[in-house]
Amino acid sequence: QVQLVESGGGSVQAGGSLRLSCTASGRTFSSYAMGWFRQAPGKEREFVAAINWSGRSTNYADSVKGRFTISRDNARNTVLLQMNSLKSEDTAVYFCATRNSRLSSTYVGEYTYWGQGTQVTVSS
Repeated sequence: QVQLVESGGGSVQAGGSLRLSCTASGRTFSSYAMGWFRQAPGKEREFVAAINWSGRSTNYADSVKGRFTISRDNARNTVLLQMNSLKSEDTAVYFCATRNSRLSSTYVGEYTYWGQGTQVTVSS
């Protein structure tokens, strides 16, 4: 059974930084793409960033490009999301997800396994 556990969320002032971590178990981590998504109150879940199986290919939502960086450590079964220059509109629950493919995707529906989420609150 695939399990994803996020950590690293919290409260920060605008302009600050946070680093989210997601640790996976239950299958060979290095064979599959990973993604980060977020959901703000009253809004649909949206794509943030994704990374392919090797880490050589990444995708970002336009709203976070240049501020967020996704990376993975296949030896530690971990995917990271470094978030810099945070804005109040980044406030949301952030979810880690994985899909049954080596290739990354920006679509919520193409991810099969999800973590429980971690809250990120940015105050202005």
